[in-house]
Amino acid sequence: MTAWPSSKANRVYRALLRIGWTPKTEKKGSHVKLQRLGWPDYIWAWHESDEIGPVALSKIAKKTGLTPEDL
Repeated sequence: MTAWPSSKANRVYRALLRIGWTPKTEKKGSHVKLQRLGWPDYIWAWHESDEIGPVALSKIAKKTGLTPEDL
């Protein structure tokens, strides 16, 4: 069993902000470019009510440093 639970996109986005990611650019819609010192920029492309499954969360984590405890 995976350590990642399914989560709503707005919950994951708030967790990314808590661990140090900040919006670099905001456009109208669901795409936001996030930045964090020491990491390459990350494009957040989820609508807030979308459900993100364990596989997608693990891929997000590899690129952002997110951990299950951050949620």
